[in-house]
Amino acid sequence: GRIEFASLGSDGRGGRINTDFIDNSAGVDCSDKEVNIKIALASAQRDGRLAEPARVKLLTAMTDDVAALVLEDNRLQALALSIAESGGASAIGSYIRLIDKLGELGQLDRKTDGLAENELLLRRAAEGNGLTRPELAVLLSSSKLALQDALEDSEVVADPGLESELIAAFPAAMRGKFRADILGHRLRREIIATRIANRLINRIGMINLFELAEEEGASLAQVAAAFVAAERLFGMDRIWVAIEAAAMSETARIALLRRSASALRSHMADLLRAGAGSLPPTELAAGLAGNVVRLSRGAGKLLGGEALAQAQQLRAQFAAAGAPESEADMVAHLVDLDGAVGLARLARDLAVPVDSLTRGFAEIGSRLGLDWVQATASRLRPADPWERLLVAGLARDFQQIRLDFLARHAGGKGDSFALVAQWADERGEAVRQFRSLVARAQAASPVSAAMLAQIAGQARNLLIR
Repeated sequence: GRIEFASLGSDGRGGRINTDFIDNSAGVDCSDKEVNIKIALASAQRDGRLAEPARVKLLTAMTDDVAALVLEDNRLQALALSIAESGGASAIGSYIRLIDKLGELGQLDRKTDGLAENELLLRRAAEGNGLTRPELAVLLSSSKLALQDALEDSEVVADPGLESELIAAFPAAMRGKFRADILGHRLRREIIATRIANRLINRIGMINLFELAEEEGASLAQVAAAFVAAERLFGMDRIWVAIEAAAMSETARIALLRRSASALRSHMADLLRAGAGSLPPTELAAGLAGNVVRLSRGAGKLLGGEALAQAQQLRAQFAAAGAPESEADMVAHLVDLDGAVGLARLARDLAVPVDSLTRGFAEIGSRLGLDWVQATASRLRPADPWERLLVAGLARDFQQIRLDFLARHAGGKGDSFALVAQWADERGEAVRQFRSLVARAQAASPVSAAMLAQIAGQARNLLIR
């Protein structure tokens, strides 16, 4: 009934609606937080550090703080549905794959949950209609449960650096005096897993989680580890808060949030290749932070001519949508830093200045036209799920090809810009042939995944000579 009501829309005597478990989730969330609080305080009582009258007084005093935590959870969940809804008909193919995947994991039963068969969903997409909010709510809930289960069974939540996640789950009045009781909580793993699962799905969406796992051959827990590392490396808390607090239309706000999620997904893919899942996420972030900060301060060095034009175009799009300049610049800067993780890791491993590597990285992209190819791959949105996997992998591969070249040639050999220039001059004919191949692709309309795959193979062959 809710799906039909949402499908009709306001003009057809329908309207905007979620599911009951979304609109009334505050009660369950409040109960969960109450149980967690009482478990933590019970240890203080057993040790004689908290008398019953003081406990009752503390619980009463924390009522508004708990309510604020609950309402923030609910706000972000509703916002996540709005962002998902904005994907419209173009996202149907990805959601069909998600439905199938959640069914394989035992987190969703299509008939019980009222989700239509694939044929009907595709017909709906052909008519220009996406999933309704009630349908998206089912997928949101199931995705969070799947990720939470994966995290609880992983070592990600055992990362000592995630103590802040555990502390933040409790009201401020408990975080000092009862810190030890919180850190020793018997539901520690479950609480951390719940917070990460909620935030990841709310912030980057269901599709990004599962597609990234498939693209990179990673587990859901490994993707979550990459998310934790990425949000710390790139200061995502500051960006999200700024976007949500600034005065702008909701259309502009959702556009910024969607683009920031897309940019973060690319950084997460690079972090998966840099060891997310095999290293504790906070340790991984700490090992790369210095070089990422240096790159962030000079982000223009990452941008060749094509990449710089893309960056300017993105800022113009945000301005046209009505996004404030400050918040638009934050998101555009996040996009500009594409490649920062790989460069930071390689500079650390080779023990060379990251600025030098960056100049070489940009020069390869400019001389060979790989900046255009990589940007084109990242913009393609094929409907076929296998082709989507291919294109997504190619977008990262064009970056990895350059990093592999630098890893072979740049260690301790001076400025990598000069190294690349010398290499290109020595192979002038081969470089010209490759640029001719790229030019053919640039003249084609539309550019296909097959073209990009051929260019990737040729680029790899050229750069290993």
